[in-house]
Amino acid sequence: MAQELSEKELLKMEVEQLKKEVKNPRTPISKTGKEIKDYVEAEAGNDPLLKGVPEDKNPFKEKGGCMIS
Repeated sequence: MAQELSEKELLKMEVEQLKKEVKNPRTPISKTGKEIKDYVEAEAGNDPLLKGVPEDKNPFKEKGGCMIS
């Protein structure tokens, strides 16, 4: 689709997108970073990458070995 549009049309689309983005509310990183840190620390106990998955609830554990008869 982008190849079908002229350079002027592409620039017009870009300007429209930038006009939309400038209206987004901005939050200082000092505030946002603290909120993210607090959330991560609060949810650390539920994170399976940190505490692991119990063997009985692990959907990827091997069900059984290979038997050759």
